[in-house]
Amino acid sequence: AAPRQCIELHFDEKYSIEPSWECKFDHIEVRDGPFGFSPIIGRFCGQQNPPMIKSSGRFLWIKFFADGELESIGFSARYNFTPDPDFKDLGVLKPLPVCEFEMGGPEGIVESVQIVKEGKASETEAVDCKWYIRAPPRSKIYLRFLDYEMQNSNECKRNFVAVYDGSSSVEDLKAKFCSTVANDVMLRTGLGVIRMWADEGSRSSRFQMLFTSFQEPPCEANTFFCHSNMCINNTLVCNGLQNCVYPWDENHCKEKRKSNLLDQFTNTSGTIIGVSSCIVIILIIISVIVQIKQPRKKFVQRKTDFDQTVFQEVFEPPHYELCTLRGTGPTADLADVADDFENYHKLRRSSSKCIHDHHCGSQVSSIKGSRSNLSTRDASVLTEIQPQPVKPLIQPMNRRNILVMKHSYSQDAADACEIDEIEEVPTTSHRLSRHDKAVQR
Repeated sequence: AAPRQCIELHFDEKYSIEPSWECKFDHIEVRDGPFGFSPIIGRFCGQQNPPMIKSSGRFLWIKFFADGELESIGFSARYNFTPDPDFKDLGVLKPLPVCEFEMGGPEGIVESVQIVKEGKASETEAVDCKWYIRAPPRSKIYLRFLDYEMQNSNECKRNFVAVYDGSSSVEDLKAKFCSTVANDVMLRTGLGVIRMWADEGSRSSRFQMLFTSFQEPPCEANTFFCHSNMCINNTLVCNGLQNCVYPWDENHCKEKRKSNLLDQFTNTSGTIIGVSSCIVIILIIISVIVQIKQPRKKFVQRKTDFDQTVFQEVFEPPHYELCTLRGTGPTADLADVADDFENYHKLRRSSSKCIHDHHCGSQVSSIKGSRSNLSTRDASVLTEIQPQPVKPLIQPMNRRNILVMKHSYSQDAADACEIDEIEEVPTTSHRLSRHDKAVQR
C-alpha cells in the first residue's frame, strides 16, 4: 500500500481448500509484512471462510500451497487500502515527488543531502528516494556506512534506509535499517538499490554510504588484493577512504607518500611552484631597490643638558675645605658673576699675604712678628674692600653653585714655612662649560 495506509483482505464465499490437521497440505498462509519471515497472521484451509484480515502497515504477505493429491474449488479474495490509524493526526499524505539517482564506477558516495542539492524534493516534503548503483562487468558491490541517523528511530513506518540486491522488488530486499545502528552490506550482484523513506516529520534523518566495486580473486594486474576475497582498483589505495572490509588499502600509506613524494609533482604543480618563486624573487629585488633609492634621514644626537649643580673635583689639597656659595640661576647677569670671582680672588690674595707676614715675616714691612701689626693690617685690608651692592635676582629658575676655597692653617704649618712668599695655589679644578670658562677668562 501507499505510505500511511494499511491493507484489508476479504475472502469471498466461494471458498474450499483441502482440510487437514494444522493445514499441513493445501493451505493459505498470510503474514503481516513484506517477507516470508514476517509475523504470521494465520494459515487457513477447509470449508469455512477466513475472517477479514488487516495489516498493521503497508505490506501483507500471502502464500498459497497445494499438492497434487486432492482437488477443491479453491479461494477468491479482494483487498482494499485504508488509512493507517497511527497517522490519523497527520492527515492524508500528499503525492510523493519522483526521486531516483543513477550511480556507478569503482567507488562513490551515496548520501541523503543529494535530495535537496539536486532539487528532487524540498526540505519539508516526504520522500521515497532510490539510488541505483551499477558496478562494472563481472564486479560486485560492497556498501559501508559513513554516517547514519534516523530522526524517529525504531519507527520504520516513518523513516528507514533499505538495501536491495539485484532489483528494487521486495523479494530482493537485503537489509532494512530504521534503528540507531546500520551495518555494512556485501551484495552478490552488480546492481544495488538504496532506498530512503522519510515522512514530513522525519526529514532530519540522514545517511552517507560508500560503495566500492570489487572482483573476486584471482586479482588482475591493475587491482589490489584486500585479503577479504576482494580485488579493488589500484586507484583506491591510499585515497583516504577505507574501501576494503578491513583497512588493508590504507595501511603503510605514510611511508608510501614519503617515498613517492617526488613522483607526485606533475608539470602543473612544477609550473605553479616556479612562477611563485619568480614572483617572490622579483618582489625582494624591488624592495631592495626602493630601500637604496630612498633618501636617508640624518639623525643628530642631542646632547643632554649640563647640570651645573654637579662638578667633578679633580684636585683638592688635603688642608683645604670646599665651601659652597649658592647664587642665582643661569638667567642672572654674567657680569655679576665676573665681579664676584674678581672680588673673591682679591680677598684670597690679601688673606694669604697677611698670613705670610704673620708667620714668616715680611721684608717690605718694618713691623715683624707682631700680633697687633697683623690685626692692624687685617683691618686696613678689610677697609680697602668695599662691599658690592647686591643686585636683584632675575627669575631664579635653577641654582648656580660657586665653589669657594676656605683657607685653614695650623701652628705646625706656620713653623715649617720658610719661604718668603706663598705662591698662589689654585683653589680647585673643575669641568666647566665653555661659556663659564669664557666668563672666568
